[in-house]
Amino acid sequence: MNKKFGLFVIGFLLLLNIFCWKEVFALSCNDNLKVYFLNVGQGDSAFIKTPENHQIIIDGGPNSSVLENIFRLIPFWDKTIDLVILTHPDRDHMQGLTEILKKYKVDYILQTGVEKNSDEYNEWIKILENQKKMGSNIIAVKAGDNIYLGNVEIKILFPLENSTEKIIKNSANEDCVVSKLVFVNNSFLFTSDISAKAEKEIIEKEKNVNADVLKVAHHGSKYSTSEYFLANTNFKFAVISVGKNSYGHPTPEVLQRLEKFGIYVLRTDMNNNIEFISDGNNIKLLNNN
Repeated sequence: MNKKFGLFVIGFLLLLNIFCWKEVFALSCNDNLKVYFLNVGQGDSAFIKTPENHQIIIDGGPNSSVLENIFRLIPFWDKTIDLVILTHPDRDHMQGLTEILKKYKVDYILQTGVEKNSDEYNEWIKILENQKKMGSNIIAVKAGDNIYLGNVEIKILFPLENSTEKIIKNSANEDCVVSKLVFVNNSFLFTSDISAKAEKEIIEKEKNVNADVLKVAHHGSKYSTSEYFLANTNFKFAVISVGKNSYGHPTPEVLQRLEKFGIYVLRTDMNNNIEFISDGNNIKLLNNN
């Protein structure tokens, strides 16, 4: 009797184990796009997971604090990332990516061709050399370039021309990579730190820059997110990636413009990490702390 009962318990546990793994597998193979705007302080970082489980990171913030989020979002056994985009080589976008690339192998790294005279940029170049040795593809992008990951498309809208070998001393804001992430009928616009001048150039060239979600340029600087830009686009949500700073970001002028156009505003300094999920036709904000 005890032997039969023991065999029954073992069989039951085996079936339960199979069921649990089946459920885990089903949850991991959904048809949704997930986009996380990460709270990295005064800087930018976004993590994207496609329906086919491609992992994408756009910028990494000003320091290693981004790793806490990345370790939570990527399983501990997975040491690869499909795509990394560095929008420009300023510390508040680049330094966190440097730390990420020390721990993960990346298949494709996209960046502007701009070079910068800084210790942080020199460290970035060394990291890229190590990534190349592991088989990573390093690509300088410009407007018109498209990247496809399953059903997800990333359209590069800026810079308008190839900026390779352009060397700067201070800010690289005028040569930022601006990209539009498209999943069926939903989209996200990542504007990095571009100014109103670049916004106007993009509108005039691209014509249709509409998206469901706007990553507000330059942490809410008054010199970006112009009225002209908002009048020629149609956003439902605006995410401001910002932390404690001495610049007055986000500025009252930008907040007033966003309110005027009826755009729902979220801020990483107030809402912490901000997560959206999309099935391709409907987009949902999962948290609003």
